[in-house]
Amino acid sequence: MTIRALPLPPTDAETDAWIAVLTAAQAVDLPQAPPPSRTEVAGRLRVTPARGRAALWAADGGAGVAALLLFTDEANAHTAYLDVLAVRPDARRRGLGRALWETVRAELLAQGRSSVMTLVDLGGPGERFARSLGFQNALPMAWYEQDVTRQPQAAAGATSPVAAAIAPGYALRAWHGLVPDDWAGPLATAHGAMDDAPTGDIDEKTETWTPDKLHAAHRLILDRGGEITTVAAVTAAGEVAAYTELVLPDPAGPRALQYDTVVAPAHRGNGLGRAVKLHMLELARRRYPALRRIATTVADENTPMRAVNESLGYRLDRPAAYYQLSL
Repeated sequence: MTIRALPLPPTDAETDAWIAVLTAAQAVDLPQAPPPSRTEVAGRLRVTPARGRAALWAADGGAGVAALLLFTDEANAHTAYLDVLAVRPDARRRGLGRALWETVRAELLAQGRSSVMTLVDLGGPGERFARSLGFQNALPMAWYEQDVTRQPQAAAGATSPVAAAIAPGYALRAWHGLVPDDWAGPLATAHGAMDDAPTGDIDEKTETWTPDKLHAAHRLILDRGGEITTVAAVTAAGEVAAYTELVLPDPAGPRALQYDTVVAPAHRGNGLGRAVKLHMLELARRRYPALRRIATTVADENTPMRAVNESLGYRLDRPAAYYQLSL
């Protein structure tokens, strides 16, 4: 078998072959999920985050693919993220997956990396393969999904199940696309409240958010063909007390991803996490008529966020975890 590095960005034909592998693998491993969107997959292959360098490989004949993100920020120059390692079901158990991994591992060592992590669904072939390579569970979590076509439960005393009530002293603001410059600073500060979110034994270091880094993260989503909406609870003093982000990797598709939801420590206990998520749901229904489901991951030990999500109609889809390997 021959494994070759792909150019960056890959050609249209190489992108189509990559999507074919992912589609075939997902049909067997995760049949309940919608098939991969070309907009999303092509965007991820062609536009690399500013804080990383991508490496892509494909097996001849289109039987398997692998994608590695080598972090380039100083705090994480020791580690990397294995974004994809997939083999077509009809080509499995022939050593192709391990051959792809050995190619990835050689690149990791050549770049001086001491660890690598990846996100896997538990109980399936991905977990078994990761364990066979020596990866260990570093952060247990789960995927949760919300049916957008159903109304969430109304809060006690609420007159409408979708009315996003806000505690006194706060107001709701929403931005589609890049956050305006005058709010980028307060939102970047609020991102810092993620420092106390569960991270388990993950080796990746949390970066300090700045307005420029915030805009770069949001611009990456747009450059890949997606859309992002941010909803925030703000104070009269111009502080972002809480926020949530909704991303549609393919704006025409039926599925969105709930990104970060954060409440600053000084403002917790006021129902702000629920308020921003409820307002986000209301906006998403109006803007995206084709949207059917919103998916998100929550760490098992993040009990408060799991409770908020459950109250809004999120239900467990499947367990997952960040797996990590020390090289």
